[in-house]
Amino acid sequence: MKNTYSTNLSLPQVDLGLAFLRIGAGALMLTHGTPKLLKLFSSEEITFADPFGLGMGITLALVVFAEFICSILVIIGLGTRVAVIPLLITMSTAAFYIHASDPFQRKELALIHLLIFAVLLITGAGKYSLDFYWLKRK
Repeated sequence: MKNTYSTNLSLPQVDLGLAFLRIGAGALMLTHGTPKLLKLFSSEEITFADPFGLGMGITLALVVFAEFICSILVIIGLGTRVAVIPLLITMSTAAFYIHASDPFQRKELALIHLLIFAVLLITGAGKYSLDFYWLKRK
């Protein structure tokens, strides 16, 4: 019990915690990306926010890349630090641009995801990830 309150990042509990955080956040974000992916490939006319003037179709494709493809990479822990960058950009845009004038409750989910993905950018995926097994194993 000596290490119960330790901040030593080499503890197994830290890696397990990062795995839960990574898999949970990625899976929850995937639930937002999947309907957008289906919308991208539907025959209906695309109507989507275009905050940067790239066009609705391109913006939707970029969001699908972040929320679907990057979420899968985060879940499996492959290229996690790189994969969270598009997610950070998407969640920042959602919280501070798309929902800027909305009440806090409307932007809270984007802010929570933003916080989680920022933590994963700083810490990386942890030991229970493909990053560790394929790229960092010594």
